[in-house]
Amino acid sequence: MAEMVGYARVSSVGQSLDVQLQKLSEAGCARIFQEKRSGRQADNRPELQACLSYVREGDTLVICRLDRAARSVLDLAKMADLLRQKGVSLRVLDQGLDTGTAEGKLMFNLLGAFAEFEAEIRHERAADGIALAKQKGVKFGRRNALTEEQIGNLRRLHRDEGFTISQLQDRFQVGRSTVYRALNPSS
Repeated sequence: MAEMVGYARVSSVGQSLDVQLQKLSEAGCARIFQEKRSGRQADNRPELQACLSYVREGDTLVICRLDRAARSVLDLAKMADLLRQKGVSLRVLDQGLDTGTAEGKLMFNLLGAFAEFEAEIRHERAADGIALAKQKGVKFGRRNALTEEQIGNLRRLHRDEGFTISQLQDRFQVGRSTVYRALNPSS
């Protein structure tokens, strides 16, 4: 049997859930998940995750405002996609959205398109920034464990004085794979 399931959230312990709880009850929610947590990441809100796991096909998830469930369009799009896969509609009381209607579905599809566009733009900007930094000589990744001078010394000790891999590890305070990489002439 389909049911109306509510989700209420405030950001801090000092804030009250009373207004949201009243609105959700008046909307006909049989069960209301609630929590007092920051909304920055949906994954870090156990009650939201429990709510999303609880809802079943035909149910309607009801929230008071979009920002109570998601802080970014991307989070909202992920949540909407999950609900769509489960056959659950979403109703947002204060914004008058309802994915159970054609208009609500259109609005959520638009939000999903904007989220995808935003992610693509962010990716392109990051790639441009990385390319520019590389042109300026910025090195990415972990710093080398050995300097060029140390690599030269390591190779000489191995070749001329017969140091073993273990001795080189101890001498230069590095791991076995670092010693092998340093000894490899193509490095």
